[in-house]
Amino acid sequence: MSLDEVIRSAVAPALAILPSAMDSQPARVMLTAIGLQESHFTARRQMNGGPARGLWQFEQGTAKSRGGVWGVYLHDASRYWLNVLCEARHVAFDPVAIYGALEHDDVLAAGVARLLLFTDPSKLPAADDTAGAWALYLRTWRPGKPRPESWPDFHRQAVDAGVAYRNAEEA
Repeated sequence: MSLDEVIRSAVAPALAILPSAMDSQPARVMLTAIGLQESHFTARRQMNGGPARGLWQFEQGTAKSRGGVWGVYLHDASRYWLNVLCEARHVAFDPVAIYGALEHDDVLAAGVARLLLFTDPSKLPAADDTAGAWALYLRTWRPGKPRPESWPDFHRQAVDAGVAYRNAEEA
């Protein structure tokens, strides 16, 4: 899927469901860069039989670990908006149901990814802050096998796609 398609068919519709303050250039860049890093926007199920689902590769997590879907479900900052997102996407407000739907609902997956970023207490890094974006990704996704060598290129692609999308909206 091209970055333009991802932004138009998943990211923009997800952000339209969430509060307008969650839709910003830095948020779009983060979502695009993380999707590239996690799945290249090609895999909705983790390769090698892993547990992650959706283009942003979310695990279900557990109530005890407070990771993955469970983390977004339990977090005070995201819980209400996750419920709004689930209602809009006709998904039961339940971590198991949400996790099951991520593989097939790119809008839900983009929304859950944005909500995970929202749980971080720090402000989103500026759209052109590659190092800040990497640090946020590490804090929120906690990847088991981070690939720092690929991040700068993915982040640049995300910035370029975000600028192109913004220019198309303004035209």
